[in-house]
Amino acid sequence: MGSSDRHHVSSTSKVVANTNDGDEHVDVEMPETAHQISTDSWFQVGFVLTTGINSAYVLGYSGAIMVPLGWVGGVVGLILATAISLYANSLVAKLHEFGGKRHIRYRDLAGYIYGKKAYSATWGLQYVNLFMINTGYIILAGQSLKAVYVLFRDDHVMKLPYFIAIAGFVCAAFAIGVPHLSGLRIWLGVSTVLSFVYILTALVLSLKDGIQTSARDYSIPGTAMSRIFTTIGASANLVFAFNTGMLPEIQATIRQPVVSNMMKALYFQFTAGVVPMYAVTFVGYWAYGNSTSSYLLNSVSGPSWLKTVANVSAFLHTVIALHIFASPMYEYLDTKYGRVQGSALEFRNLSFRIVVRGGYLAINTFVSALLPFLGDFMSLTGAISTFPLTFILANHMYLVAKRTKLSSLQKLWHWLNICFFGTMAVLAAIAALRLIAVDSSTYSLFADL
Repeated sequence: MGSSDRHHVSSTSKVVANTNDGDEHVDVEMPETAHQISTDSWFQVGFVLTTGINSAYVLGYSGAIMVPLGWVGGVVGLILATAISLYANSLVAKLHEFGGKRHIRYRDLAGYIYGKKAYSATWGLQYVNLFMINTGYIILAGQSLKAVYVLFRDDHVMKLPYFIAIAGFVCAAFAIGVPHLSGLRIWLGVSTVLSFVYILTALVLSLKDGIQTSARDYSIPGTAMSRIFTTIGASANLVFAFNTGMLPEIQATIRQPVVSNMMKALYFQFTAGVVPMYAVTFVGYWAYGNSTSSYLLNSVSGPSWLKTVANVSAFLHTVIALHIFASPMYEYLDTKYGRVQGSALEFRNLSFRIVVRGGYLAINTFVSALLPFLGDFMSLTGAISTFPLTFILANHMYLVAKRTKLSSLQKLWHWLNICFFGTMAVLAAIAALRLIAVDSSTYSLFADL
């Protein structure tokens, strides 16, 4: 490997690893990739996961989850979504070395279990999932920049699409400079500090506003029919809040033993990692009720300088978080077309990333500016990709892979999960498409929201 930043692993190489069923050591086949794998501690991977959970998306959960569900539905829904998501992710994590092969991509695992068609279908679902998440991140980054602008010059000269374009350019520059997911390293520490800045700011200012406000309305807004659709859409937001749809890709970076280390990272994510998200979601809703903004920092009142710091922190954190969710696409393009040789910072490798990653994010940025409806994107992403990838596919893959070791009751449990989440995915997709249609008729393309 030498001094190269590239950790290229031959598709025929073997390593000694623990199986999923005990402490017995076996040879595990390693797939080919142009990115680093098996280099990170479980703690670093835990921070990758919590960076996704506590991204600037948390500033929208008070409005996107609590407002349509209310106190009972929102609190119970978040707790159930946490437990169910941990369970579903643990199923996928335990299949990482299934069949003596290490499956570093979600599509590799599905293809190994089901065949070529499932490989393609899973890759399609995952691409849609990650593209929608990245689109939402660029919308968020643009909203953060616009919020800073409005604090000092509310003249409508600079509109949201302009800020989205700026955000897309910065995200592309970061993507070009950081070659792979393991290369984040110190940036994960930076992202943690940034997330604490905007979460604590939103918490403190929301608490202040809530204490000073005597009356708030917690009723679920809308007609009976519209509430049905918004409730279903909010359920998709619940699962979107906790799941990446790219767990095998993240697990690929972790050191051996990969299953037990990944479980540690997941436990970290779903315990300490969810506390900030819970806090800002519940306090934001408590402070403003059903008038909570879809971007919490737009609801809070306080010193302009403090709100500026919080919005800039949210913007910078979003740039880092987007890189995580774009990394499977980068890995695919780098492995298939990059032919990386030598340092990742050499001119040829840099120019490749400029063209390929810059082009990919340019498409994301265009879609973000065209349809900047953040809550709708969260609902649609949860419906058409997060539900299938995280719950339906996870349960069915585990059922197929472990069918000889499961009791009849366990098999029934997994089938119930598959049927329930399949139904929820269909209903949530219908609700999300309706929301997008309604918003598209209300706002023009390239809307200045």
